[in-house]
Amino acid sequence: MELKEIHNVYFVGIGGIGMSALASYFVKNGKQVAGYDKTPSTVTDALLSQGVLVEFEDEVNKIPSSFFDARQTLVVYTPAIPKDSEILNYFTNHEFQVLKRAAVLGQITKSSICYAVAGTHGKTTTSSILGHIMHVCGTGATSFMGGVTENYNSNLILGGDQISVVEADEFDRSFLQLFPNVACITNMDADHLDIYGEKEVLEASFKEFANKVSHTLIVKKGLPIKGLTYGVEEDADYQALNVRIENGSFIFDVKTPFSEVKDVVFHLPGRHNVSNALVSIAMAEKHGLSLNDIKNSLKTYKGVKRRFSYKIKESNFVLIDDYAHHPTEITAVENTVREMYPNQKILVVFQPHLFTRTRDFIDDFAKSLSKFDEVVLLDIYPAREMPIAGVNSELLLSKIKNKNVSLQTKKQVVEIVKNTDATVVVMLGAGDIGVLVEEITKEILIAS
Repeated sequence: MELKEIHNVYFVGIGGIGMSALASYFVKNGKQVAGYDKTPSTVTDALLSQGVLVEFEDEVNKIPSSFFDARQTLVVYTPAIPKDSEILNYFTNHEFQVLKRAAVLGQITKSSICYAVAGTHGKTTTSSILGHIMHVCGTGATSFMGGVTENYNSNLILGGDQISVVEADEFDRSFLQLFPNVACITNMDADHLDIYGEKEVLEASFKEFANKVSHTLIVKKGLPIKGLTYGVEEDADYQALNVRIENGSFIFDVKTPFSEVKDVVFHLPGRHNVSNALVSIAMAEKHGLSLNDIKNSLKTYKGVKRRFSYKIKESNFVLIDDYAHHPTEITAVENTVREMYPNQKILVVFQPHLFTRTRDFIDDFAKSLSKFDEVVLLDIYPAREMPIAGVNSELLLSKIKNKNVSLQTKKQVVEIVKNTDATVVVMLGAGDIGVLVEEITKEILIAS
């Protein structure tokens, strides 16, 4: 089935951030789009506003009648959907073309010049930086991102069909279905061991992805994969040099194999984001954009929601929301907060994501969380998983070496944050903690 010939697209798990970007893409390309998801969210609200038909009951009789024509309908699903899903099984058993999200994205990248961003961390920020650069510089690229950008209030930057910017997701080996022309790998830290089993298997999958890149691969300095390298204050092919902070923003110089530019202004906090900006610059230059044009476009980049997002930023209190759900990401957030707010008391609220991830990295989670001044844990967000005996937030609590640590309910967290003497509160997690963040933000703003 050619994508251009499809009339209907039905998404099973349409509320997923990657799924919803594809849904919006098909809507804007004139397709009739519908889907199912378990619960309403801001993502499904946005889809409804675009005219997408969204249902929240996993029942075949909820599927719109026009989507029962197998010749006219493509069905897209996410691996997060349970195998006993009534809707998914109906489509699978009735001769519909049923594809994973990654396969559909792969078809889009196959017919375009594809810029793919891979890595255990930093994919969403890096792809959104690159997407913003390509958009502002008028390349006509269409960018699919795993987060909602502040600039566009969307996880899709719609352009033409000639150039695509995508996240190359290692989960479920999805990135092996892409057709990248230019790609980067930001890191290869162990994650998704429920899929890979061992770190070495994960790394082998990244190397397989690297072999699919047809033109140029750019990798973080030090990774065991052959390609052009990039690094912050390092001897690499692409370098960010003379990095400093002025008026809350990073300023740095860039040196590439082809050119140099001074005093690049980048507003996102954290040296890891300087690294993300650098590799985005490298990929944009590979497209043929000048460093001066890239520099000018970066000045207007505002970031991604739930990536070090300021919910409250006052002189005496700061509330930050971040998607961090891996020990390396938590450490990066802690380093950034210390850099931005030295000598201030920092409270972290963390919702662990997945029983398997908590089990596999529990000692690293404990080490990264212990660095904060006060730690509040929520129960593990299960997402697609069933509980694992003995794996819970109580176990993580017992391993954190910090006298100011506790396990609380969401209701208790609201009161703790409202009454804390910490001047900086950071709320971390990839589950539904974002809903709690919004509730807390509203209560504090009302009270003030």
